[in-house]
Amino acid sequence: VELIVGQPYRNMLAFASTRSYFFLGDSLRKLSVSRIAGFHKTAWLRSRSEGESGPLTLSSLGLKCEVDSRKKDNFVDLGSLNSATKISSGRVKAVRNSLSKAVGTKNTLKIDEALFSAKTFGELGLSPLLIDRLEKEGLTVPTDVQSAAIPTILQKHDVVVQSYTGSGKTLAYLLPILSEVGPLKKPVDGNLSDLKPGIEAVIIAPSRELGMQIVREVEKLLGPADKKLVQQLVGGANRSRQEEALKKNKPAIIVGTPGRIAEVSAAGKLRTHGCRFLVLDEVDQLLSFNYREDMHRILEHVGRRSSAKPTDILGPLARRSERQTILVSATVPFSVIRAARSWGRDPLLVRAKSVGPLDSISVPQPTSFASSSDVTSSSGSTTQGVADSLPPALKHYYCVSKVQHKVDMLRRCVHALNAKTVIAFMNHTKPLKDVVFKLEARGMKAAELHGDLGKLARSTTLKKFKDGELRVLVTNELSARGLDVPECDLVVNLDLPTDSIHYAHRAGRTGRLGRKGSVVTICEEPEVFVVKKLRRQLGVDVQQCDLTEGKLNVCKEEEVEKLAEAMRNTS
Repeated sequence: VELIVGQPYRNMLAFASTRSYFFLGDSLRKLSVSRIAGFHKTAWLRSRSEGESGPLTLSSLGLKCEVDSRKKDNFVDLGSLNSATKISSGRVKAVRNSLSKAVGTKNTLKIDEALFSAKTFGELGLSPLLIDRLEKEGLTVPTDVQSAAIPTILQKHDVVVQSYTGSGKTLAYLLPILSEVGPLKKPVDGNLSDLKPGIEAVIIAPSRELGMQIVREVEKLLGPADKKLVQQLVGGANRSRQEEALKKNKPAIIVGTPGRIAEVSAAGKLRTHGCRFLVLDEVDQLLSFNYREDMHRILEHVGRRSSAKPTDILGPLARRSERQTILVSATVPFSVIRAARSWGRDPLLVRAKSVGPLDSISVPQPTSFASSSDVTSSSGSTTQGVADSLPPALKHYYCVSKVQHKVDMLRRCVHALNAKTVIAFMNHTKPLKDVVFKLEARGMKAAELHGDLGKLARSTTLKKFKDGELRVLVTNELSARGLDVPECDLVVNLDLPTDSIHYAHRAGRTGRLGRKGSVVTICEEPEVFVVKKLRRQLGVDVQQCDLTEGKLNVCKEEEVEKLAEAMRNTS
């Protein structure tokens, strides 16, 4: 680029940052511009955004150059052009935004609110083949969150789906994806066999159990003939076999955990640059520090075209518009909102019977930031949306017991409520075996479930529990997310959850899809204030009860005081 300033002796070819000086002699000298590549990029963006076809000059950039011809040394003092040569960050941001919009046009929000009360899946715009498959599975009426999420996702919006545990969030994002991907997709120009090769959807889950559960849902909808089109990549399984299955089956949908997907991707065995959908299920868990490096790789590769384009100079800003990002969670703390704004494009917040901008909810930002996990547990973000994440048909109780009597209290609670399928939560892995031993010694079939068990042992235990061979499943926080046992009618907290979010996810294992359920927290006397704090944060009535004569009796206020006094006296 030649910039002609004045007389031949003043000809120059250079761009420079402010406060820099260049001395030109009698001959034209070409100067290196490698140290100011960033300045070139800004100039190129401005030219492209305004559609200029002429040469790039200082005047076209809004710069001024004044040369004092009286100076004997014949030099141009660019340092004196301080105010003229500064380009504001706001101008650069405006140029980047204008180019970003040219790459990925913002979708306007056009959601028919009548769909929120849809009586059939056929009203939501799904593929006819998919609707037929749903009817064969006995699924005809969508839940509230499905009625809101399905048409929004079909309109290509990036979304954050929030609803209580067990409300049908998995199908809320699977159905619109299957309506666009695979053999059940909508016909294109009457051609039903137009299947694109390659991976078109990647679904990330924080645990193996949740990942395998999602795979089973997809396989059920695809049918035996096409179930190979979904592939699981979860930790704890043989990686070589998973890579062989990827090469042989050529799946369209990948479901897995962050570590294994990042591992296979780094090995060059997983190509996801052409992916159309990225789903982050239980996204608040995926934001924890443990997943940070793996999630970074996934977000950098999924849906990012590898082919070089002029817009690639913008990096992620332009390329991220090539995928549709779907975040799913029962709770939406500040960390999730920040992630949605960073990873998505104008994301919408989808709740039961409501769709709106993500800015429609206000979450107090934490005063300091150390890590995503710290933000999730901060006081400002903990309570946001937690009450909405609880199944509506639940009853909440707590009872006071000494630590050595907790297992016996659990057994009495199961009998008093006549619960057939029970999940008991503890905070640590070590005591699980002891609880199982005590329950079985009293004639109650039970088993433990935790991360230290092998894949086969975990699968076998879950199958027995779902088939009714086990009455009590004793587990830790592992099963608080992703464990789908619709028949579960009682959740017992043998140890107090660490916060209201963990309470909500534990409680969500019962009362699923509109069923009734009960949650009982067994605590010691000094822990009662924690239960009351959870009650205030959740905004639900957690009633104190006692177990006498094989019945669960709710205590009145004066009886509560008497029980507390009695506990203090006996201790």
